[in-house]
Amino acid sequence: MPRNPKPARAQSARDLVMVHSSDLHLGDVATTKAYGGNDTLPLAHVVDAAGRLRADLILLAGDVFEHNRLDDGLLERTVRILGDAGRPVVILPGNHDPATADSVYRRGGMDEPDNVSILGVTHALAVTFPDLDLEVWGRAHLDYDDMVPLRAPRRRRTRWQVAMAHGHYHPAPNRRSRLNPSWLIGHDEIAASGVDYLALGHWNQAIRVGPRDVPAYYCGSPEYSETVNVVRLKAEGTVTVRRGRLETKPAS
Repeated sequence: MPRNPKPARAQSARDLVMVHSSDLHLGDVATTKAYGGNDTLPLAHVVDAAGRLRADLILLAGDVFEHNRLDDGLLERTVRILGDAGRPVVILPGNHDPATADSVYRRGGMDEPDNVSILGVTHALAVTFPDLDLEVWGRAHLDYDDMVPLRAPRRRRTRWQVAMAHGHYHPAPNRRSRLNPSWLIGHDEIAASGVDYLALGHWNQAIRVGPRDVPAYYCGSPEYSETVNVVRLKAEGTVTVRRGRLETKPAS
């Protein structure tokens, strides 16, 4: 039996659609220049894509911001975009923007919009959407030290369970070696999660990793991949993932 079996429940009335993005690095000088000087345009493109796709949920899997020293003006513009997204947004702080005491997520009103959930800040580990019969969980980066993103997976409590993790995939990580990258995510840890979808962040490349029975995907940075992952949790119980193109031209 799978470690995290899906409960026997009636089929959902409809499919659920999620848009998964990560590594926007808002506030990075090079990224802002690439977007014609508009420092929040990458996020606006992701939110616009979610609107076009009529997504039920937006997942931002880490490094939304380049660092935690950004000015309040950028945070205020970000809050407006997120608050106007028209759908729930779940954010997982990453290694560039961990949820430290002075984090961007703890100032500037980032936690104020009712539709925004920040793992490690507004919710310790998980947020549940009863109307979707869905739980999203993930271990936020709380500081700049090493951590295990998929440590101790949660027992399934809802029909659909999605996890978020920000780190470097390695099939068989050796955490005792300093030669390996930090924040390692292993093949066996993905398998043990038993989730319906694992939204990964940290790589600029959009790619699937890990075992066949758990859909674990990096979505890539919007600047490089120019896409988001479009995840469909289908009413009959299957999951499909495709890449959806973003509008990438700088605003005129």
